[in-house]
Amino acid sequence: MTTAVPPLDSPFPERGPNAAADAATDQAPATAATAPRPRWERPAYLALLLGTAALLLWNLSASGYANSFYSAAVQAGSESWKAFFFGSSDAGNSITVDKPPAALWPMALSVRLFGLGSWQILVPQALMGVGTTAVLYAAVRRQFGPAAALLSGVTFALTPVAALMFRFNNPDALLTLLLTVTVYCVLRALDGAHTKWLVLAGAVIGLAFLTKTLQAFVILPPLALLYAVCAPTRLRRRLGQLLLAGLAMVVAGGWWVAIVELWPAGSRPYIGGSQNNSFLELTLGYNGLGRISGDEVGSVGGGARRAGGAGAGGGGGGWGETGIDRLFSANIGGQISWLLPAALIMLVAGLVITWRARRATDSVESMARAAFLAWGGCLLITGLIFSYMQGIFHEYYTVALAPFVAALVGMGVAVLWEERGGLAASLTLSATVALTAWWSYALLGRASGYLPWLRWTVLAAGLLAAAGLLIGSRWRPGSRTGGRLLRGAAALGVGAALAGPFAYCLTTVDSGRSGSIVTAGPAVAGGAGGPGGMRFKRVGAEGFRGGFPGGPQGATQGAPQGGFPGGAQGGPQGGMPGGAPQGGQAGAAPGVQGGQGVPGAAGGAGGRGARSAMGGPGGGLLNGTKASAEATAALRANAGGYTWAAAAVGAQNAASYQLASGEPVMPIGGFNGSDPSPTLAKFQEYVKAGKIHYFIGQNDGGTGAEGGQGARGGAGGPGGPGGGTSSAIAEWVKAGFKATTIGGATFYDLTAPVSGTS
Repeated sequence: MTTAVPPLDSPFPERGPNAAADAATDQAPATAATAPRPRWERPAYLALLLGTAALLLWNLSASGYANSFYSAAVQAGSESWKAFFFGSSDAGNSITVDKPPAALWPMALSVRLFGLGSWQILVPQALMGVGTTAVLYAAVRRQFGPAAALLSGVTFALTPVAALMFRFNNPDALLTLLLTVTVYCVLRALDGAHTKWLVLAGAVIGLAFLTKTLQAFVILPPLALLYAVCAPTRLRRRLGQLLLAGLAMVVAGGWWVAIVELWPAGSRPYIGGSQNNSFLELTLGYNGLGRISGDEVGSVGGGARRAGGAGAGGGGGGWGETGIDRLFSANIGGQISWLLPAALIMLVAGLVITWRARRATDSVESMARAAFLAWGGCLLITGLIFSYMQGIFHEYYTVALAPFVAALVGMGVAVLWEERGGLAASLTLSATVALTAWWSYALLGRASGYLPWLRWTVLAAGLLAAAGLLIGSRWRPGSRTGGRLLRGAAALGVGAALAGPFAYCLTTVDSGRSGSIVTAGPAVAGGAGGPGGMRFKRVGAEGFRGGFPGGPQGATQGAPQGGFPGGAQGGPQGGMPGGAPQGGQAGAAPGVQGGQGVPGAAGGAGGRGARSAMGGPGGGLLNGTKASAEATAALRANAGGYTWAAAAVGAQNAASYQLASGEPVMPIGGFNGSDPSPTLAKFQEYVKAGKIHYFIGQNDGGTGAEGGQGARGGAGGPGGPGGGTSSAIAEWVKAGFKATTIGGATFYDLTAPVSGTS
């Protein structure tokens, strides 16, 4: 887009009056990147970054250790450089998390510098959110001006799932930042065919691979195709540049993989999430193609898929129905889809308006078109994969879409505002505002009793703004009254569009979110954050079945996030040395300590509970447990004489005790208890050598409820081939060592075998 200093009645760039003459004389028109900055830009930009930081840092410690699975790995990495490098779950380096370690490194460095605590773990994530906002602003501003960039930044910051995940310690925060940086670098490379920017984009994607493996590559096809077709240089040079970028990607992402694969398996931790102790297997299977097909060996449910299914997609396995409408569904819509319809409309409108531009180094409109293709291509391919993937899918994955949606909204509004004198553009802009207001009204209505006045206010304001935009655009050009009407309608439309997601963001930051499955905003009908939500496929005769509270197969089963008044989803897990106080999740199902909730947990339908090894209800498969003061003291006693203060089935269980005590706790079987690590023989070797003090078995929170028959896959290894390993270890311990109850949990002292056993 050609721009000059915008007139007083327009917050967006206008076509320069001499654009035609500039083109005729081959004079490059002014761009948003080169035009003088308006006086309001710097204060507005600073306010955007400070506002984003305030939103993400507010009440941050309420989430405690957030996902204790990753927090335990952060704690381990802060104490052991070997654990830091590999991403080990414990400082004893028994097993890694089921992801590469890049996302853990900033948090582990923070804890190493400032000590273990909620803020030390989560502040780096919040800063990544601020960084993503800044990069997004810079990317949009180059072609569309500061107002469009400001709108994109605000839209991103007020996306509920972004407000959730940049206050959480999952890898998605760093992944989203790196994906945004990648698009920025590609756009910079396109603007003059700069090799260095394209190589930098490849290196960033490599680092993104070390954050969340193959998800980093999802946006590669549209970006690579865009550069190959549109870069303003000869084809041979374009292809050479792409090869160099690919090489940079391989080097940036492959060095760690090569070291891990070449490192002797006996002297490094087991690769969590794999069945053969191979990172390549993990990448291509459980964390790769298995997510698409649903055949994730070792996952909850063992990779089995549900046949058939209703709805638009007619499938979805145990992770919800798939289909083109998945991102708008009850449990996902409120996370990401507030402005998704608007973004799709803006993508089409932007391409139509800019399509006439030809590839040329001085064509500003060509770069505007490239920006729409880049952000839009990333949105479409990521959205389609999320919509149809059959494997593990959590609502918070959609944070990866947030920068794409936000960029398209800001850019699209800019080009439509510029073309507002035309009937088609004014109708499109007006209809988009009206549609967004209606969709916000619908989303707000899904949360029963949630701010009922807001949904009606949003609808009325949006419709009024739509009418004002349409009428004002038809006013006589240059009319002061028409200009005022347009400005007022535009401001009202933006407010109506962002009011709903802003309310969801405030609800999100007002309460703690912890566990493996978290959602933003209040509880909604049919959502995993409240009634209904994710369902697990039954495994064998006594495996997981049913859903979370209010789900189709039992309304009394344990919720993964505790109670949901006003959207609160529980508090910190386990003890909080140096951080928030101990506490479980609010509103947990009866008989489950600390808000443990897995489908079929104690109190579930038919009395079936998801049992850990030795019968502990829930076993902390999803959300960990609360380590009592007595258990914490026992783990700390003489801990220096052991490599592991204890061992427990499942990484969440082990993480809770490790975080509370500060001592290494071996997670048998990894996250799901289904990895074949360690083998029974290896565990017996550790015990014989005196490296493990306790085995932690039953943990019933003092209620005595065991929930009947549970998810086994081997008792304590739900789903997946490795479940038999954890089951065999549990049975061997039970037969050879005496059980003692400490703080409601069953401890087996592995240094004191029962007489006559070994």
